[in-house]
Formats: sequence, structure tokens, C-alpha cells
Amino acid sequence: EVQIVESGGGLVQDGGSLRLSCAASGFTFDYYAIGWFRQAPGKVREGVACISSNDGNTVYSDSVKDRFTSSSDNAKSTVYLQMNSLKTRDTAVYYCAVDKIGPRSSIVAMPPVSRFTYWGQGTQVTVSS
Repeated sequence: EVQIVESGGGLVQDGGSLRLSCAASGFTFDYYAIGWFRQAPGKVREGVACISSNDGNTVYSDSVKDRFTSSSDNAKSTVYLQMNSLKTRDTAVYYCAVDKIGPRSSIVAMPPVSRFTYWGQGTQVTVSS
């Protein structure tokens, strides 16, 4: 059974930092992409970052580029999202999701929400002014 668990959310002031963790387990495929998404109240879920297990290539949405960094610890099957210079508009529930990819696939652009099969329960990030 695939399990995806996000953690690390919380309340932070404008300009602060948080690090989210995504622990993924139970999937049997060797090649995968792990995406970070967020959904603010009343808005559609949007992609934030995506990292490929094949080559570690990572893509970011324009709204978080240069502020957020995604990294992975394969030994722990954990992916991190380091969020710096947080702004009130970053307030949302952040989700981690996993998608199976091919052995030669790489991530060159943020995949759509519909691409991902397995999702975590989300973790709330609130940035106060």
C-alpha cells in the first residue's frame, strides 16, 4: 500500500522559512516523480515543485522559483521542500504526490495535478503579515 505523509507545516511570519517533509513508501516502481502542490481556500490546486528520481532534476513554478528548494534523501525515501522568504500568498495546504515515470524520463516542466496518482493528506502552511 502506497503511503505518503507530509509534515512540517505551521504558522510563520512573512519573510520566514519552513521545511516540509514528504515520506513516501509502499510503491513498487523504481522510477517516479514527486510533486509538491498547494491549494489555498477557494482556489484550484497548483503545482509548486517536482523532482525526478531518475536524475534529480527539479522544476519549480514561477511563483516560488528562487525561494523554494526541493531535495531528496533516497535512503530515507523522503523529499523536502525548503521554503524561504515566505509571503502571505504562500498560505495554503501543501500536498505531496507521487507519479510513476519511465526509466528514461525526466522532468522538464511542472506536471499537471491530474498526472499524479498517489497523494498525501496535506499539511497546512500559514504565513501571517
